[in-house]
Amino acid sequence: MVLLALMQAKSVVLDVAANCAAVEEAARAASEAGAQLLLTPELFPVGYAPRRLRAAFDPTTLPAIRGVLAGTARRHNIALVYSLPAVTPAGEWNISATLVNESGDELLSYSKVHLFGPEERAAFAPAAEAPEVVVFHGFKTALVICYDIEFPESARAAALRGAELLLVPTALAGAFDAVPEVLVRARALENQLTVAYANHSGVEAGSEFHGGSIVAGPDGNVLAAAGAGVELLFAEVGEPAKPAGDTADSGAGAENAVNYLRGRRPDLYRSWGL
Repeated sequence: MVLLALMQAKSVVLDVAANCAAVEEAARAASEAGAQLLLTPELFPVGYAPRRLRAAFDPTTLPAIRGVLAGTARRHNIALVYSLPAVTPAGEWNISATLVNESGDELLSYSKVHLFGPEERAAFAPAAEAPEVVVFHGFKTALVICYDIEFPESARAAALRGAELLLVPTALAGAFDAVPEVLVRARALENQLTVAYANHSGVEAGSEFHGGSIVAGPDGNVLAAAGAGVELLFAEVGEPAKPAGDTADSGAGAENAVNYLRGRRPDLYRSWGL
């Protein structure tokens, strides 16, 4: 059993001190409530404004920002997922996400594969590495970022590597309610894993974020969902379902879940050109 906290809030573009202070406050509140992990939105410490970040953000400050966030995890004894720009050895900018444990030690990192829209594609390069999996509080855990979850392949890649918990920092702006309400739940159900999806709220650099952070269980049911405003959302995640035959035999509602992973026919799909 693990208690997740999802931070839904408004960041201030390029005001790293203010944004990190907001993460600090959310971590304090989440820890006091008994949460083992705080999931924050995509690029929250620097604000979501891809072109402005590329033009004005100094990437040499990234190690210091990571140090501040690791310190937040240590001070409040809570694991933390944060998202920042990352610069590759070849000089390309990616959007990254990092999971640190309660001691501030890095457990997992991931760079965004699917970039959304002209703003992101102008400022960042798409990554190519599949999501990796680590064990966190007994759960095999993976990361993807925002637009990635809208592609079945991303969540499926994590599930095929054994993931039971998929953590998704996001920056979903505009009227795309179907993403949290339909696609996140579908990704959870079809892969028999829990998906936690944390979004911004409010207006940042002309983008209007409608919140809607959500946690969906492996049966596709909603474990917790936020409204449009600033919110610290909590969800208790039980033991992951264990597949047996064509169904999963444990977990909330999982007795009726179809085992899609066991039913896959990858050789056939390849013959279809997939």
